[in-house]
Amino acid sequence: MICDLHCHTKLSDGSMGIDDIIVLAEKCGVTNLAVTDLDCLAGTVRARLIGERHGIKVIQGVEISASDSENDREVLILGYMSDSPDRLEGLCHRNLVARKRAAQFMMIKAAQRFPITTDLVLKCAQGSTNVYPVHIMAALVESGVTTELFGELYKELFTEGGEKSILVKPKFSEMSEVIQAIHDAGGIAILSHPGNYEGTNIVEKAIDLGIDGFEAWCPEHDDATAEKFSALAKENHILAIGGSSFRGRHNKACVTLGTIVTPEDKFAEFSNYKAKIRRKKAKA
Repeated sequence: MICDLHCHTKLSDGSMGIDDIIVLAEKCGVTNLAVTDLDCLAGTVRARLIGERHGIKVIQGVEISASDSENDREVLILGYMSDSPDRLEGLCHRNLVARKRAAQFMMIKAAQRFPITTDLVLKCAQGSTNVYPVHIMAALVESGVTTELFGELYKELFTEGGEKSILVKPKFSEMSEVIQAIHDAGGIAILSHPGNYEGTNIVEKAIDLGIDGFEAWCPEHDDATAEKFSALAKENHILAIGGSSFRGRHNKACVTLGTIVTPEDKFAEFSNYKAKIRRKKAKA
């Protein structure tokens, strides 16, 4: 059993369509796959239906953008298996609007410095529900400014506070609101790549806010970091999961579906988690 609980399609910041993602998953031997597009639930039903034809169980998911005002950081929360996913649509829509506003400013700044147009960026983002930095970089590749999506130019343009940065940070709902919204929708809330928040109190705050688990195994974590968050999850009696965060050619690292996964025993805990919570509530 190969369980990959994190991937993005071209509906958000990935490069592959849902059909191609499912075929790739089959080729890679993935048996359980969560499609977790950024602030977008639009592909979950289609992915499930296509997955059934290929013998793949597709788990409903989404990655929701949040803010932590205290640390002035963007935080990403994965939401899974919501009983009422439509209750997350309003939150996702607000996030998409915030990203679009920020993207408009970034596209204008990029067009002022480089031989690209906003129309070219929008063409590179065709099929997506939004415009992401990777789409601006794709336009720069198309126009011959660079050959790399995530090379030195990406760091120069999208590093916060950099002298030549064009980054505009969207304003999202607070992390507490996002976690609560996922719970209100009957879902499981997981802190995405928690190692990225080292040096802040975001992980501790997430625990206090009732986060259901950590994404311990992911491209951003080395073995020691994965072990640290797996142990922290066990200590707090919450989940530890894993996924490749696959985005096709928009990957920042060389990774494909099923190369970073949720161990089978952890996937069993994940699958049974909601039933466990219901039993606890019944006893209470």
